[in-house]
Amino acid sequence: MTATPLRIRKAAVLGAGVMGAQIAAHLTNANVETVLFDLPAKEGPKSGIAMKAVANLAKLSPAPLAEKGLAAAIVPANYEEDLALLADVDLVIEAIAERMDWKLDLYTKIAPHVSKTAVLASNTSGLSINGLAEALPEEMRHRFTGVHFFNPPRYMHLVELIPTKLTDRTVLEGLEAFLTTTLGKGVVYAKDTPNFIGNRIGVFSMLSTMHHTEKFGLGFDTVDALTGPAIGRPKSATFRTADVVGLDTLAHVVKTMADTLPDDPWHAYFQAPAWLKGLIDKGALGQKAGAGVYRKAGKDIVVLDLAKQDYRVSEQKASDEVSAILAIKDPAEKFAKLRASADPQAQFLWAVFRDLFHYTAYHLADIADTARDVDFAIRWGYGWKLGPFEIWQSAGWQQIAGWIAEDIAAGKTMSSAPLPAWVSDGRHGVHGKAGSYSAADGTEKPRSSHPVYQRQAFPDPILGETFDQGTTVWENEGVRLWHAGDDIGVISFKTKMHTVNDQVLDGIQHAIGLAEQQFRGVVLWQPSEPFSAGADLKGALGLLKEGKLAQFEAMVANFQATSMRIKYSLVPVVAAVRGLALGGGCEFQMHSARTVAALESYIGLVEAGVGLLPAGGGLKELAVRAAQANPEDPFESLKKVFETVAMAKVSTSALEAKSLGLLRKDDIVVFNSYELLHVAKAQARAMAESGYRPPLPARAIPAAGDTATATFKASLANMAEGYFASAHDIEIASRIADTLSGGKIERGSLVDEAWLLALERRHFVELAQTEKTQARIAHTMTTGKPLRN
Repeated sequence: MTATPLRIRKAAVLGAGVMGAQIAAHLTNANVETVLFDLPAKEGPKSGIAMKAVANLAKLSPAPLAEKGLAAAIVPANYEEDLALLADVDLVIEAIAERMDWKLDLYTKIAPHVSKTAVLASNTSGLSINGLAEALPEEMRHRFTGVHFFNPPRYMHLVELIPTKLTDRTVLEGLEAFLTTTLGKGVVYAKDTPNFIGNRIGVFSMLSTMHHTEKFGLGFDTVDALTGPAIGRPKSATFRTADVVGLDTLAHVVKTMADTLPDDPWHAYFQAPAWLKGLIDKGALGQKAGAGVYRKAGKDIVVLDLAKQDYRVSEQKASDEVSAILAIKDPAEKFAKLRASADPQAQFLWAVFRDLFHYTAYHLADIADTARDVDFAIRWGYGWKLGPFEIWQSAGWQQIAGWIAEDIAAGKTMSSAPLPAWVSDGRHGVHGKAGSYSAADGTEKPRSSHPVYQRQAFPDPILGETFDQGTTVWENEGVRLWHAGDDIGVISFKTKMHTVNDQVLDGIQHAIGLAEQQFRGVVLWQPSEPFSAGADLKGALGLLKEGKLAQFEAMVANFQATSMRIKYSLVPVVAAVRGLALGGGCEFQMHSARTVAALESYIGLVEAGVGLLPAGGGLKELAVRAAQANPEDPFESLKKVFETVAMAKVSTSALEAKSLGLLRKDDIVVFNSYELLHVAKAQARAMAESGYRPPLPARAIPAAGDTATATFKASLANMAEGYFASAHDIEIASRIADTLSGGKIERGSLVDEAWLLALERRHFVELAQTEKTQARIAHTMTTGKPLRN
């Protein structure tokens, strides 16, 4: 059985604020025709507000649109003139301000214009979905639900689906499939309680952190040093996150909790601290206002110091004792040491975790069906490596539960509410072989059986979950060839960052040989990001430093041989790309029969940044494609790709990689990276089914010739004069131009792939021997940043 998502051809988003416009952008990324509504403008065109919101999408960072040109596809509209446009819309998402009265008023206005089959959803972050449904005519209520995207909608994996008492099950299942496959999201069902799951727990965690920051007298920057990557959370930690979200937005969410949760045992803490109110009153609302808890002062980042009532230079640093404790690998030992330490920072961290565990366990039955939903909501919506229950369970469930109970009895916790009885019923945690615990039903529940999840062979695992790793056919130190009991082989790299070394090169060639004998197709896929960070520079630089030039040249030739083995394999080789695909990683996917790329794929031939040029067949392949696209004048097609390679451009999405010429027009873009392997295997199988044969060797490629090289060099001279490029940059770019154009031959001369590969190799080896290139490689390896020399 396969999932049948709702057939959504066209969508409407009501409200062109930051969230509404970005949801419209992401629907458009996914090829869903989208109308963006807002109020009629008082001056100028009636749809001016929506038009301005669409124009503003290009200025936002990170970019909501996967390709800038997509903005033109969004249709701006207004409620006065354009309600008729709702008649053929399949999905309506309301995303106006968090005012129940405004939302109800809007629903009354649109109801007569919406088709009888359209699904309606509110993107509210915390208002009652059942309350909102009451404004709809009775016949529309079974098609209404809450769909809460997290900001920014393109990048945050979480969407909370909040049904009303009347929402039709088939509507929910269809929407879940659409959100998962078409928009690439992780769907969590939430109960209709204030702020749902993500913000209920996430905002409580922020409030608790703020409370303990003051209680232990710590600086905001110190707390951010403690509550970021050091404990598996994003770099923005706590207070920087508040600045990014907007201090006024945070205060509004807190007020919603205070207004709607009067009986919550932690209610006394649902209020904005005095310093937060003070900043809001001054208009220091965070990043959007240029100042909040932090602000920039010249080159320095300064932070608000409560004692001085002024800003000081930020010195984000944990104490030596706490740094040592946080470095402990065993979570049980780490938590024991945090609790026992007299260091105020350690006491602060224990208090923050303890209150989070206490609150989450107390409310599990009310807010979510299972502990899995809570952990995924926090991981996907807030970017934590582990959810609260996963952290607790990994640190020893009963040990932590005992300590929390002791602290409650001693009056040390924010609330004296007892831990629920299920916490200490002899269990070892909430996630196990039978599934995750449901406090409401008192039972363990397995993962959803919705057909859409059959597309995910390796979903995001919850603590302790393992998935069948398949059967190994062959492996060496570089790669593993395996299968999952079907007719498609999978090649996965075993190196760090999936970089390419001799073992990977030899391994791919050998694995393809085996795949030709045993499988109908083969997929290049990594079990985790990135696809590949490119060549192993350390090994290459080592050979040069030791003067082993022949071995260095042989390695380059072997790289090219691997790309050609991929291209001319007798079974289709499909590259399944997600995350970075740089340098050699980009070249491998260029030579595959087809690439299936996750939307969030960052693809580029970046060798120029380290003083080299692509020499794994990438320039050869671009020259071949240019000749195929325009045999009379390949130069036209080369102009754009020359700039892409010479400037070491990396695509900001798979869609942009197509416009940069790094992906082909018929390569597939997948929105949910957990479905990547499924789609890639299906592509390989479909190609095999249709009688796949590798392309015929390209033996008569019309070259752009030395006139093209001269034209490229003339444009480089202008850059050098304007000091936009160093002499070494010009040298590298000139060699790229020479290779793409086919060398010092007449325009229109016919060359073969071997000719172009030899050009690539020669330029690469000559550049690698220069002092400046070796300095660039060494600098990148030690700092991770490019060197301009």
